Amino acid sequence: MSVVTKHVKRAFKYRFCPTDAQAAELSRTFGCVRKVYNMALDARTQAWTRQERVNYNQTSALLTAWKKTEELAYLNEVSSVPLQQALRHLQVAFTHFFGKRAKYPRFKSRKKSRRSAEYTTSGFRFREGGLTLARMAGPLDIVWSRPLPEGVTPSTVTVSQDAAGRWFVSMLCDDAVTPAPATTNAVGIDLGITSLATLSTGEKITNPKHERTDRARLARAQRELSRKARGDGANRAGARRRVARVHARIADRRRDFLHKLTTRLVRENQTVVIEDLTVRTMVKNHKLARAISDAAWSDLRTMLEYKTAWYERELVVVDRWFPSSKLCSACGTIRGKLPLNVREWTCAPCGAVHDRDVNAAKNLLAAGLAASVCGAGVRPQRESSRTGQSAVKQKPPRREP
Repeated sequence: MSVVTKHVKRAFKYRFCPTDAQAAELSRTFGCVRKVYNMALDARTQAWTRQERVNYNQTSALLTAWKKTEELAYLNEVSSVPLQQALRHLQVAFTHFFGKRAKYPRFKSRKKSRRSAEYTTSGFRFREGGLTLARMAGPLDIVWSRPLPEGVTPSTVTVSQDAAGRWFVSMLCDDAVTPAPATTNAVGIDLGITSLATLSTGEKITNPKHERTDRARLARAQRELSRKARGDGANRAGARRRVARVHARIADRRRDFLHKLTTRLVRENQTVVIEDLTVRTMVKNHKLARAISDAAWSDLRTMLEYKTAWYERELVVVDRWFPSSKLCSACGTIRGKLPLNVREWTCAPCGAVHDRDVNAAKNLLAAGLAASVCGAGVRPQRESSRTGQSAVKQKPPRREP
């Protein structure tokens, strides 16, 4: 039986070391992209107050007129492709706003906004493993940590610089993904803080707590930053980069751990069941907000969504009101109250002794399999931007009057 591969859009991100000339060119491009985005946003905002709508074609015409003025003639010194892409990104932002999927677009800040520029195929040349951007004489010195798919040419290239001063290039490619071999395994996952994930098999995956591990180093760097005089001085800029490097170290380690964990779960199981957690609401609890943010449950779910779609697995999302912790996985009795400090409890009717998290994972698995097999009470959940497909979510049981 032949294995059918599927094609997905996949981004490959690499670090690179620019020359002084390339760094100067990219810095100018970042500034021009920010300037064009803000001017176009201002023009559309003013038109909005006059109850007029301005679309992408009109902002593109405005860009042409801006380049002809003496004040903005410097826009001609950089490639026009990233500037046009900035206008397209603004159009997408307004589309999401009018579709009530996002807030009104905000202006980009020189210090706080992400420094990036996007190039389409007309703005770069990719030959023999070398990437040369428009207005540059030579290719970028990229650290090829992993090879691109054989015979693949990037459709879009995004160059960025993070707050720690590191340079990255992200190449969007059409990659062929081979589905993982089918299996009958299924797993329920209960997410937590002490244990990042408790599986229905009884395995508990310890939360590495990357932010807590580097908390002393981060606090020291932040104290040094607070002592520097405010402004654009070199000392304050260096202290700010040191803080950003600690944050980058935390984020990189967290992302690496989550990628390894989610890849393992998807490869070993045909069906993965998780709970629909409202992280945005949960972080309002100031006692747990820092620990919840460090656990990165939303990132874990996002990775599971697109990886299950890539490798033809099934992800079932159980409704947040499902009583997974209070429900006895042995006899089905629901306990009245179960405070968070109670980590182990005994079911009165059947006498079964439950570990709170393992019991919740078992109940999530049972609910997810029931919804997956019978198809009842299942509705589409949020769509993943990487796959265009949706996870399924179990509806709460209808209450009888």
